[in-house]
Amino acid sequence: MPPQTKLDETLLRCVGCSAVTPVSESGLSCAICGNLLEVVFPRPGEDGEEQQLDPIMLKGVWRERKTSGQSEDLSGVWRFREVLPSLGESAPITLREGNTPLYELSLCARITGVQNLYAKHQGMNPTGSFKDTGMTVAASFARKDGFRWVACASTGNTSASMAAYAARGGMRSLVLIPDGKISWSKLSQSLDYGAVTCQLKTDFDGCMRILNEIVQRMPIYLLNSINPFRLEGQKTVAFELMEQFDWQPPDHIIVPGGNLGNSSALGKAFLEMKELGFITRLPKISVIQAEGANALVRTVRETGGTRLISVQAETMATAIRIGSPASWKKAVRVLEASGGAVEQVSEVEIALAKSEIGADGIGCEPASAVTLAGLKRLVKQGFVRSGESVVLVLTGHLLKDPDFTLKFHHRDLFVGTPYQQDAAILVSRQRAPIVLDATVDAVLRTLDAAEKQN
Repeated sequence: MPPQTKLDETLLRCVGCSAVTPVSESGLSCAICGNLLEVVFPRPGEDGEEQQLDPIMLKGVWRERKTSGQSEDLSGVWRFREVLPSLGESAPITLREGNTPLYELSLCARITGVQNLYAKHQGMNPTGSFKDTGMTVAASFARKDGFRWVACASTGNTSASMAAYAARGGMRSLVLIPDGKISWSKLSQSLDYGAVTCQLKTDFDGCMRILNEIVQRMPIYLLNSINPFRLEGQKTVAFELMEQFDWQPPDHIIVPGGNLGNSSALGKAFLEMKELGFITRLPKISVIQAEGANALVRTVRETGGTRLISVQAETMATAIRIGSPASWKKAVRVLEASGGAVEQVSEVEIALAKSEIGADGIGCEPASAVTLAGLKRLVKQGFVRSGESVVLVLTGHLLKDPDFTLKFHHRDLFVGTPYQQDAAILVSRQRAPIVLDATVDAVLRTLDAAEKQN
């Protein structure tokens, strides 16, 4: 039985030893065993019993809020506030995040042989990635608790999102990024939003170690995905997706795997929805990683998910270039609860899948494309069948890493790398600009050649 608490007081539960404490008495890790924490939901009421929510009533309320002009209702996160921790009298920091589209992928469906293939495009958030849905909640709690500074270690997307929400909420932000192998497009965002940005001569995991020490010495609120409020915001993506599916879960949801907060948040949401009666079954949630940053893959295959195997992460998909993912225990639990799979894909497979998603008129950053590349492998293995419905979660916008795209089409992406020979299969997808004389005939001849190619 959880401790007695007020209706609007948030409880945190350890993912390791299951100890439960009020957030007012907790840090960001368990005081007993050091594991990560998660928000307990449903929350207990005045008498210590769980709150009772009416799924039919809430579905109607959430639908009606789509026509509201209130700032909370315009947010695709705070519109679902009944399943979020309460801010009390404090107002949320919002940039109208969420409300992202669900696209059908007709070309990719033909390529994979999966008839019902969709993309939930989280790159259509205000700063261009899924991070915004979690950041609106965590940043709002930072301001509510009186913090002047927030901070994160980042490969790019987290820093952009945090800096934007900090600026919007009147707070200062500190960003630690690894030296090299980060998209400058993402870095430019945090600079423009006013973050104090430090590029450290280490990798992401090194940045994270330094940041953990900084927040112990200074009154700075940490906003990486180890923050349980981040995952609460990110879980609303699942509620929004179920609205778009008329509350009938797809058979499979496929997610990129970096620090593993996203897969953890989605899994938590679906488990809560099933417990509360919003849905009657769980989709299979699968996590795909790059071969060079495959900590979860190795952890599951070599230890059965009982012990993290860290790796020296190397991949051009910089958003998932993480070798020691913080939320690995949460992700393993989601895989086990949903019956999902974990798989890895090569750099060339990622590049090919990215171009195929682009050819469907959607576009995404490289890390998002691991979902399609992984789906191909899962189809070959028979884990995903052609008649099943599949949702790929695209986590970042195409313009998050334009250098990758330009190098791909100029055929420079894999030059001088061990993948250069394998990259020959990409030629048919590459579309470099064609330099011509400034004449009508030159353009018409090019059009004619393009017609014959098809």
